[in-house]
Amino acid sequence: MIKQLPITITGARKDEIRTQFAALCYRIHKKKIRILLITSRGTRRWIVPKGWPVDGQTPAETAAQEAWEEAGVRGRSDGRCLGIYSYSKETENNGDLPCLGMIFPVEVTAIADDFPEAGQRERVWMSRKKAAKLVDEPELSRILLDFDPRQDS
Repeated sequence: MIKQLPITITGARKDEIRTQFAALCYRIHKKKIRILLITSRGTRRWIVPKGWPVDGQTPAETAAQEAWEEAGVRGRSDGRCLGIYSYSKETENNGDLPCLGMIFPVEVTAIADDFPEAGQRERVWMSRKKAAKLVDEPELSRILLDFDPRQDS
């Protein structure tokens, strides 16, 4: 397991690239890797759970927390970053913010029906190939397609 240190948040200008921490939620069912995608609240696009850095948490801990809040899943992460993808985040007050998503694997161990954003999003388990086709970001698509937790890293 990779040891991550908690981060300390410092201010950023509104026009700077922002970083979010994302969770690649997965499980292995009947020897097949299944990926969990959720819809965004605004545009209803298919995405992975992600959120802003949290003071005092590691990036992987933040990704796992977002998986709970947005998708209602609990799980474990080995702490390694699978990759980075870029996207624009629509905001009400600041327009589109350029973002980088650092994605961390979260092996799902529990699924809940009652969670903070229940009723605000759809969530669906699917193959890596289908997930890769449904997301808009090409880099995220490649990360999903290449992901295989059964292989040694």
